[in-house]
Amino acid sequence: MPKAIWKGSISFGLVNIPVKLYTATEEKAIQFHNVHSVCGTPLQQKRWCPTCQKEVPWDEVAKGFKISKDKWVIITQEELESLKPSSTKTIDIIQFVDISQVDPIYYQKAYYVVPDEQGVKAFSLFVEALRLANKAAVAKLVMRNKQYLVLIRPYKKGLVMHVLYYAPEIRDINELAELKNLVVVTKEELELARALIQKLTVPEFKIEDFKDEYTEKLKQLIESKAEGKEIKVEQEKPEERVKDLMEALKASIEVVDKKKKKVPA
Repeated sequence: MPKAIWKGSISFGLVNIPVKLYTATEEKAIQFHNVHSVCGTPLQQKRWCPTCQKEVPWDEVAKGFKISKDKWVIITQEELESLKPSSTKTIDIIQFVDISQVDPIYYQKAYYVVPDEQGVKAFSLFVEALRLANKAAVAKLVMRNKQYLVLIRPYKKGLVMHVLYYAPEIRDINELAELKNLVVVTKEELELARALIQKLTVPEFKIEDFKDEYTEKLKQLIESKAEGKEIKVEQEKPEERVKDLMEALKASIEVVDKKKKKVPA
């Protein structure tokens, strides 16, 4: 059973809705540890000071910000504590926006928002009102001593809350030098590209159709090695690339057509 990571309320105007937050996503990647390849012992990391030539205990560790090659500003734990925002139990809604106005690039992490026992009626009304208006709520939340900008939108029976990146955290795509080298394509190339896109277009996107093939293979490798099986690593041959763009588009369309013919109706 999942455990709520935060309890409080959604507040807008004079309306107060008791809610709980649950993490909506879960990392499925396999985690490795650094070990000594000779004996298999997990390696330890030491807090080593190269100037004093000694290991540093935790009570001598501070936070430092580099301002030049050899100069650091040292910030104490007490100074950091004094800057932390006041803890609240409220998600304060600032405004409502059309969901389409918020580019997905700003989405950072997702949480499910569910009603507390005392807030079922108000929560139900809020979800339905947002759904009918096709709006999302922009709000601020203090959680774990940090202030977040969040977006709350209807999702299936409930709400999902996205922690948003602030504008300065998104790198300007116009700074990328490679984009200055874009060229004008021919009408024929564009028509072939559109035809290929059309042939690969599906009526509905289903996330269940996709699997993390690398993680699945990695699990099989770990299981096989745990059982003492000998593993033979085979090198994959690099695929041949068609250099001419027009030929590559035509060949791609032919491949798609052949695959569709093989699929039983």
